Amino acid sequence: MRKYCLTVVFLCILFFLTGCTGKTRETVSREGFYFDTVVQLSVPEDQEEFLDGAFDVCGEIEETFSRTREGSELYRINHRTDNEVTVSDDMRTVLEKGLQFYRLTDGALDITIAPVLELWDFKSEDPQIPDAEALAEAVRKVDAGSLSLEGNSLHFSREDTQIDLGALAKGFAADKLKEYFLENGVDSALINLGGNVLAVGSRPDGTPWKIGIQDPHKERGEISQVVEVTDRSVVSSGTYERSFEKDGVLYHHLLDSSTGYPKDVEAAQVTIISDSSLLGDALSTSCLLLGEEAGTELASEFDNVDIRYEE
Repeated sequence: MRKYCLTVVFLCILFFLTGCTGKTRETVSREGFYFDTVVQLSVPEDQEEFLDGAFDVCGEIEETFSRTREGSELYRINHRTDNEVTVSDDMRTVLEKGLQFYRLTDGALDITIAPVLELWDFKSEDPQIPDAEALAEAVRKVDAGSLSLEGNSLHFSREDTQIDLGALAKGFAADKLKEYFLENGVDSALINLGGNVLAVGSRPDGTPWKIGIQDPHKERGEISQVVEVTDRSVVSSGTYERSFEKDGVLYHHLLDSSTGYPKDVEAAQVTIISDSSLLGDALSTSCLLLGEEAGTELASEFDNVDIRYEE
């Protein structure tokens, strides 16, 4: 399932930084490519010096959670030679969230979906539907319930278990970037991780940030609604990103962990507005997979969360 993973919906950022005098207050934005998406960070011009460090944070997080980069922590976990490994504090935090939502969703969000993901290539110029037998074999390897996490010790009861954290890692990254900015005195910033937008404080003039949410039925950049947020996260997951059509059928990246095929979801998009981007990441994918009734009930279990479905 992963937002599939990641799933990441593009949120247009509408920010007009004007002071009380009506003059535009200058900000600076810089882009980089991390987490398989374009990362855009925006801060006041007089604090531009902190952008280099922020992108260093992105690099460190990618070195932790990339499933495909040789040498990353997750790569080493998936290529382990023992059934028990010691994980970093950052890895533990994200694993704990993944296992929590595995339980809360009765397995709909399963971080051991990696064997299934290996068979789908939504970025290919000529994507293909995986072989049914290969997919069935991959599904048999999916079972986050077989994992045990005690402190920083992760135990595997199966040798063929492989982890993918694409449904959670960008949310964690956004929260870490916010932490970095605040530690360095940057109390007004906008973090855009391609579908995960986190506002640090308010705009420099004290007004809320305006975040445009992608219309799931229109071209990239066309928005369906604008939300105003201060010190909040806005995360969207949808079926229109990372998908392809074959014989009139849409195949998207929100995979059903029990079948290996794209989940037959009710809505085209779910947007979560919350304090934590990691929580928003977990909820957006989970609520889209569960459907509006069960998803809304799940979101209600957490404080200060706003959920919005678009069919």
